[in-house]
Amino acid sequence: MSGVRKRKGEVDAATNSSTATVWKRAFSSRSEWPDKDEFLDVIYWMKQIISIVLGAVWGLIPMTGIIGLGLFGAVNAGVTYVYTMSFQRVDEDEYGGVWEIVKEGFMSSFAMFMVSWIFVYTAIYFE
Repeated sequence: MSGVRKRKGEVDAATNSSTATVWKRAFSSRSEWPDKDEFLDVIYWMKQIISIVLGAVWGLIPMTGIIGLGLFGAVNAGVTYVYTMSFQRVDEDEYGGVWEIVKEGFMSSFAMFMVSWIFVYTAIYFE
C-alpha cells in the first residue's frame, strides 16, 4: 500500500474531477466533458429523478394503461434529447449517436417509474 490518502472533496489528479465539479458541469450550459462516463452518469441519474417524478404524477392523476407507458417513454427520451442537444450541446458522435445517449439507463429508469407509479396509484386509489 502506498499510504497516500485523499481528503474528502479533494480532486483526483488523474481524472481531474470530483462530485462537485460534475454537478457544476451538469447544470452549466455547454460544459466540457473530458470523461465520457461522467456525462453518461449525469444522464443516468437525471433519468432516475425524472422517472420517480413522472411515476408519482401518473399515480396522482390517475393515469393507467398503455398511454401512461407511452407518455413516459416520450417524456424520458424527449427530456434527454433536449438536455443533450440543446443545453449541453455535446457531439453525439462521441457517444455513439443520439440513440446511444437516449437509451442510456432507460430500463432502470423504466423500472423505477413503474415502482413509483404503482406505489402512488395503489396508495391513493386501491380499496
